[in-house]
Amino acid sequence: MAIKEKFLDRLGKGAVLFDGGIGTELYKKGVFINNCFEEMNLSNPALIKQVHEEYRKAGSEVIETNTFGANRFKLKPFQLAGKLYEINFEGAKLARQVAGDGIYVAGAVGPLGVQIEPLGPVSRNEARKYFSEQIRPLVDGGVDLILLETFIYPDELLQAVKAVREVCSLPVIAQMTIDEDGSSLTGAEPEVMIKELEEFGADVIGANCTVGPQVMLRWLENVRQYTDMPISVMPNAGKPKNIDGRNIYLTSPEYLGEYAKHYIQAGANIIGGCCGTGPEHISKMRNMLNAIKPEVRRSRIQIVKEKLPEDVEVIPRAKKSRLARRLADGHFAKFVEILAPRGVSAEKELEKAREMNYCGIDVINIPDGPRASARMSAISLAVLMQREIGIETVLHYVCRDRNVIGMQSDLLGAYALGLKNILAITGDPPKLGNYPDATAVFDVDAIGLVNVLDRLNHGRDIAGNPIGNPTGFYVGVGVNPGAINLEHELSRLDWKVEAGAEYIITQPVFDLEVFERFIEKIQHIKIPIIAGLWPLTSIRNAEFMNNEIPGIDVPDNILQRMRKHSGSKEDSMKEGILIAKETLESMLGHIQGIQISAPFGRVQSVIDVLDGFTFV
Repeated sequence: MAIKEKFLDRLGKGAVLFDGGIGTELYKKGVFINNCFEEMNLSNPALIKQVHEEYRKAGSEVIETNTFGANRFKLKPFQLAGKLYEINFEGAKLARQVAGDGIYVAGAVGPLGVQIEPLGPVSRNEARKYFSEQIRPLVDGGVDLILLETFIYPDELLQAVKAVREVCSLPVIAQMTIDEDGSSLTGAEPEVMIKELEEFGADVIGANCTVGPQVMLRWLENVRQYTDMPISVMPNAGKPKNIDGRNIYLTSPEYLGEYAKHYIQAGANIIGGCCGTGPEHISKMRNMLNAIKPEVRRSRIQIVKEKLPEDVEVIPRAKKSRLARRLADGHFAKFVEILAPRGVSAEKELEKAREMNYCGIDVINIPDGPRASARMSAISLAVLMQREIGIETVLHYVCRDRNVIGMQSDLLGAYALGLKNILAITGDPPKLGNYPDATAVFDVDAIGLVNVLDRLNHGRDIAGNPIGNPTGFYVGVGVNPGAINLEHELSRLDWKVEAGAEYIITQPVFDLEVFERFIEKIQHIKIPIIAGLWPLTSIRNAEFMNNEIPGIDVPDNILQRMRKHSGSKEDSMKEGILIAKETLESMLGHIQGIQISAPFGRVQSVIDVLDGFTFV
């Protein structure tokens, strides 16, 4: 995949993931710590490329050159100062070979290793010259940006930024190190440090090294209020422990992956790792980033609405399905979500649907490959339920697995089989599921899919050719009231409605304050809102939802309520039902329906939640 945009343009579209430590990875691979790691660009290029390749496979969008200490002062003890240009040029070249045109290469530049005036013998002008002689071969070697990292002294970092500007026009990231209290290693308070960085003229400012994920998060939360500039954070994998003579970093990949979410929520624009972080850490961070915002290619197919052919009679909304009629008439609609089986037998799922039908549920909502898992096709289960049980279904349809030709074929076939209610979903990337090496298609996202459905509803295929009788899909879309970037989520919702969406289903709601803020912001949208509801079953279930389901935020007060009953499975489930009932009661004035999930297939939870409510 060729890079189609400059780095700063990419940065403006969402968080960017860098790689982790290079030196500590070489150390783990048996390279002695007293070696010159940068010299290995010449003596062992295959090993350097191996490290870069591991980070690329882990999901890094940017890989850093193995040139952090490749300046004349740090190379001199190894009698390598004469090879400065060659080491940096080859470092850039090796990274470029691994990155290809698909990901970015950052030229890594660290402090000189000597103090500059007024504390040392090197003048500011000389410092700029020394930085320039390292930066120039990086630029010649093909880097896309310059990363200035692990600086202690602000004035030295300023000279490095100036040197970059004298050599090239590439983007510059300026990073300092911080102490355990969030101040710089020279003692500057966070607000002073961030003000200094902001005045340097770099494109991105940030912090790296020295501290672990938690301290880095506290620093980020503190300084984000002081600047509108992009901020990068690249923590160590905790503090190293000396075990049998080796320095080992003990922070787990899972822990750092969880902090990736916190960094994005706190306003980081670039995340990555420093000492002790390896490909496993970066892979977990990539998974979390994908969960927060799936990587979706925008459709190469431009779908433009055309005038309706004179011989096509569009099916009115209220006549599209029983669900459409019920919502059009102002009735409250009750949805229950049931997952498709992993095998070929749907007996259990059909029995659950039968029980829900007896209990007055209006429709069964069937996810399509949730969490990028492989199950019986949602279309097949929906047809079985409608034919054998007589209950109407809402079919999730995701964009991940089919190109637009396959989508259109599926949708026409589904309509012919009697499936009228569709929920258009972009879909989870494969990396989130059990098949991380599977490929995704994403010819279109949910917005594009709604356009496709709307076109079919107007008697035209994707290419604008007539299809005869139009379909009558009742088209729904998903929305996340707790999205990290709510404004972006709301703008996408507006596009979905403009494209032809006719009802909305939210992700499970736990935080009522978040939900009410969301409702206030969509007053202009006049289509039915179906709120998602998940009856919690235990504190572990609550923590899983909070930490591992994209866009879900379980408030502390609910976590505390569930934690109080952690010793009893029965009491935990009762408390989860009570919380769900309270949430439903609070939302009733804002919604036209409810979608209740059945955790672990327990449809009794749905019955318990609805007990005591009377809906019109």
